[in-house]
Amino acid sequence: MLPMLGVMSDALGLKVTLLSLLDLSAAFDRVERVTCDLGVVIESCLTTADHVSAICRSGYFQLRQLRPVARSLTADAAKTIVRAFVACRLDYCNSLLHGITDSLFRRLQSIQNAAACLVTGTRRRDHITPVLRDLHWLPVRRRVDYTS
Repeated sequence: MLPMLGVMSDALGLKVTLLSLLDLSAAFDRVERVTCDLGVVIESCLTTADHVSAICRSGYFQLRQLRPVARSLTADAAKTIVRAFVACRLDYCNSLLHGITDSLFRRLQSIQNAAACLVTGTRRRDHITPVLRDLHWLPVRRRVDYTS
């Protein structure tokens, strides 16, 4: 029931003023800057920087979780697990990444490089291109071009 005086009471006896209801409706009128739909982060200006940041955040989180486990696995098992938890994040909806800037591609490529180092035991400062070639992993830019 909404009396004309601007005070509403419910069955529990809580009172909410009309002014606070207006404040609540004003909060719903604001447009969100970023939204997430099916795991894809969409910004209001339609750039993919936040989406790439979300991919990087989740990819590095998975790599940190897999590091202690991967040391006790065989190379094939570690490759399979890293492919399942990290590479799938790079490949999911990657056709949306077609045409992004080089700096965003470098951020995504660093996740794949870290995953390759984890699987093979390669040091961080070693050349990664031969390691990716031995694992039969395309670089991120070529993955995006292949699926687009």
